[in-house]
Amino acid sequence: MVGLRLRCFIPPTTTELSAVRCNPSVISFEWRNSEVRQPRNCRTAAARLGGERPDPLLEAAVRAAFLRFQESLRPEPQFIDPYSSCLLSSTVSHHDVESKYSPSPRQYRLATKFIDDNLLSMIGTTEDLRQIVLLTDGMDTRPYRLNWPRSSVIFDISPQSVFNIASQKLKEAGAKVSRNCISLHVPLESTDLQLALCERGYNGNKPSLWAIQGLPMSTMTNLIDILSLVSSSAMKGSIFLGELPTSLAVESSQIEAKDNRRDRIQRLLVSHGFRVNATSSDYESDDGSLLFIAEQLQFSDAQMEIWRTHLERIEDEGDEEGFDEL
Repeated sequence: MVGLRLRCFIPPTTTELSAVRCNPSVISFEWRNSEVRQPRNCRTAAARLGGERPDPLLEAAVRAAFLRFQESLRPEPQFIDPYSSCLLSSTVSHHDVESKYSPSPRQYRLATKFIDDNLLSMIGTTEDLRQIVLLTDGMDTRPYRLNWPRSSVIFDISPQSVFNIASQKLKEAGAKVSRNCISLHVPLESTDLQLALCERGYNGNKPSLWAIQGLPMSTMTNLIDILSLVSSSAMKGSIFLGELPTSLAVESSQIEAKDNRRDRIQRLLVSHGFRVNATSSDYESDDGSLLFIAEQLQFSDAQMEIWRTHLERIEDEGDEEGFDEL
């Protein structure tokens, strides 16, 4: 993308309140809830929110929402989420969702701050960057709590079951996106996720900004599918940032050092057409998460289709001057 400057923002110790809103080819995916494990107390909390039977994906989302709620109450929070409390049932106690399991409180708040600040920093570099794709757990409140530039379109890719519960609670709390912006949901369970995204209005011929945090991924195949989706959909020059689980880079029969895991994840990004411009190994947690910023170096599928159309037209017309248009 012409004129897009990449900047890695390392989170300060205090919140930048101006960044937070204080008013309350086919790619197929297969996600199995049984692959996501959470502690018993978290299952109890999720069951109270979503019904009698606990949903493992909902459990993880509730856990993250609770960590945002806790951070917002700190004397010097790294970020403020005014909507996190509405995502927690009034019958859910702190004990229900507190646990030693991932995400760890320290890692989660650092990752959230890192992603928040870099999203706003990147989107402020050019007026052309108005497509934002969030790969989330279904309870991400960024569409509502961040100040997005006018005409921004925020696509949320997340589990449908979790999003349904979250969207209803956010609606009841009066949550709204920034003025003249729109937020659209794309179910993670879509048979063809790339097509589903385009059907919601995403344009692969325009710059886009992608961020990932909390998206359910339990296997290396899930991770590769997501990287393929972003690589195929994002226009050349677009930005992909967020948090990736380095633990997925370790085979079950292997024990690898964190440095090797990070290297493997970075090689995966490069193999999918991304140039990794910044990583933040200082924020990698024991459970294996890496913060990163990468730039798309390849053409999106939509751009390649336009290229093929031009070539076919030139061949049909035999117009040598047509090459000047390319």
